[in-house]
Amino acid sequence: MEIFRLYILGNAGWLMVLPLALNLFAEKLPAAYDPKRFDTGIPASVTLPENLFRMIVCFSPFLMPLSISSPPQKAGLGIYIAGVILYYLGWGAEIFLPKSRWSTSWMGFLAPAYTALFWLVGIGLICDRFFFASPYRSWMYLAAAVVFIGFHVTHTAMVFSREAHNNQIKSV
Repeated sequence: MEIFRLYILGNAGWLMVLPLALNLFAEKLPAAYDPKRFDTGIPASVTLPENLFRMIVCFSPFLMPLSISSPPQKAGLGIYIAGVILYYLGWGAEIFLPKSRWSTSWMGFLAPAYTALFWLVGIGLICDRFFFASPYRSWMYLAAAVVFIGFHVTHTAMVFSREAHNNQIKSV
């Protein structure tokens, strides 16, 4: 029972639930975000590292204990909460105001991609070790998160450029 509490209930993977819950509403996003359309024409040199680093940043918290006791972890929790709010606002604008000036602008269209960096930084500060012995340091997760966001934003910018070129989005 102690192992269940420690590894299942006490892992930092629970921090992924709020951000990933938005995927339940993905079908409400504008057509440009539809996975088939979103991935069309994006080179493997962008999608492969994007997906590799996505897996690293999404799954490694499940191997880390959830603890918010040190000052960096407490700061990480605040950054995580603010980041999740920004992330929800980015998605919300695209879902509820898809034709707005913000949603059709470069900054607005890319907001669901770049705002993820904030909650990922929060997780990186909260997660300071693995359950098992490892030379892990928080900067390693933060570096992986930055690389993932770099490729994710590049991917999303390519979609925006394509959609704007095809007049599917007004380029403001």
